[in-house]
Amino acid sequence: MAQPTPADERFGHQLPELAGTVSSTSSHWRESCFFEVHDPSGEGDCLFFTLAWYPLADTMDSLQMGRVDGRAFLGRQERSVPGDHERLEVPGVVLEVVRPLEELRLVVDPEHCPVGADLRFSARTQPYALHRGTLLTDRGEVVWDQRHLLQSGTWTGTYEVDGTVHRVEGWLGQRDRSWGVRDHGRCPLWLWLQVQFEDGFLGVWHWERANGAPVFTDGCFAGTDRAEPVPVTHLDHDLAWLDAEGQPTAYGSHGESVAGIAGTCRFHLADGRCLTLQATGSFARPYEPFHRGGLNVVRVESEDGRRGTGIYELTGARHRRYFPETELPPGGLP
Repeated sequence: MAQPTPADERFGHQLPELAGTVSSTSSHWRESCFFEVHDPSGEGDCLFFTLAWYPLADTMDSLQMGRVDGRAFLGRQERSVPGDHERLEVPGVVLEVVRPLEELRLVVDPEHCPVGADLRFSARTQPYALHRGTLLTDRGEVVWDQRHLLQSGTWTGTYEVDGTVHRVEGWLGQRDRSWGVRDHGRCPLWLWLQVQFEDGFLGVWHWERANGAPVFTDGCFAGTDRAEPVPVTHLDHDLAWLDAEGQPTAYGSHGESVAGIAGTCRFHLADGRCLTLQATGSFARPYEPFHRGGLNVVRVESEDGRRGTGIYELTGARHRRYFPETELPPGGLP
């Protein structure tokens, strides 16, 4: 029988169950944070950090990914969570919520992780809550069923690799907060596009089936004036993988020849605007060999001449355009 934990002393229960009980039996149910920190040039160092709680497995883990001085890195830390999931830390990684939805501090110990960091995120826009999205297989199995929060902020602090400390002063970046089921390996395509402009950020989550049929699109433009974010209602994407020479290439089975990405995306907003961006960038952290695709650091220019930088995440399997030759994972795809 489940036992009460200190979390049950606090208000916040969402089910007539003990704290930590979720509505799904999927082992892929998680509550997670994702942080991206990239050089303002859109070409240099980039860091990605996660912290995720898996209530059914009673564990919490953190990934540290990215590249520094042209070298890629990947680390993972984990701990058991015996009823103390409100303690946002694993060995070597501590997340402090200084002011909810306004200020966060992330501390990463280089003795435990491939990169060290002491970084502070200060919000520069309102947070935006995406509507709940669900993707099912033909057999009714849940591949994805989540909610997300997006928010742009300013990063300050330091990061460290091999004893060399790098300073971060006013770098623009993004954070993503999510909860629900995400069976990454069985997703045909998701795009997580986050672009930082001087006056705000443009971001979207977009999911498709293997045949290219759209399943979910949501996102926003959120300004630094802290006005209410304007939702994204539709996304047109025309992107291509690039090889090391900057020429279009096929992804193949495992992205053997891929070095970056380029192309056009059109973000249709609820207020009637259509923002067209041209982007080009490099693979910052491929997900191989665990998943297909990965995270690209990009430089963008809009039709009206505005310039920005950001992250284009493309990942999936067997998608007719971006991953047509990848292997099917166990259980098949929607």
